[in-house]
Amino acid sequence: MRKQKGFSLIELLIVVAIILIIAAIAIPNLLRARIAANESSAVSSVRTVNTAQITYNSTYSTVGYAATMGALGGSSCSPPSSTGACLIDTQLAGGSKSGYSFQIANTSGSPVTAYNVLASPLQPNQTGVRYFCSFADAVVRVNPTASISTCDYSQTPLNNN
Repeated sequence: MRKQKGFSLIELLIVVAIILIIAAIAIPNLLRARIAANESSAVSSVRTVNTAQITYNSTYSTVGYAATMGALGGSSCSPPSSTGACLIDTQLAGGSKSGYSFQIANTSGSPVTAYNVLASPLQPNQTGVRYFCSFADAVVRVNPTASISTCDYSQTPLNNN
């Protein structure tokens, strides 16, 4: 009798089962890590918009704060203007970045003296689970359960610890 070389069907099935068990453990952790990264990026983007608003307000004091994300962005920056200040990147100025949508809302006054920056996950529970906002005081606030249409002092300030 000649001895055949190779793996038996049982051995191959055991290897496949082990790979599936490892994948079942790893995939949820990968998704949670992606959500955490998207949320961190959203907080950073809200802070960037706040900084850009302060710069915009001091540069274009007759206009006040920018009323749109597009006014903070811009594609032609020579020279910058109040309609395209080139203070934030074009992706963020377009209103969407890293699984979150961004908007400036509740602008009021002439010149504009108040604004809200709102950040919402594009696909809740997939790209992010928390909603973020900020207004002219530049404190990032979070609501872990519901969409934010306006930012006020009732939202919890983000704990940076």
